[in-house]
Amino acid sequence: MKLRITEELWKEGNMYVSYCPEMDVASCGEDINQAKKNLLETILINIEDTKKMGTFEQFIDECGLEETNIDILSVRKELIGFTPIEVAVY
Repeated sequence: MKLRITEELWKEGNMYVSYCPEMDVASCGEDINQAKKNLLETILINIEDTKKMGTFEQFIDECGLEETNIDILSVRKELIGFTPIEVAVY
């Protein structure tokens, strides 16, 4: 089974943050690759823990994932774009 989820990458100071909004988990690293690798490890630990506790199906449902293809769970919504905007406040 595969999960198709979202990864957001941010730069905060000298660190890079990788965040998965569906699972509400984040990790960081000194470079982008390390942040991505650490997030994947965090996600896998969460999955292993929920399987051990018998709450994996509930966890997947709470993350908003559903089966879209055989052996692929995807989010119910699809990210189309992510663009910073400026709004003037008076």
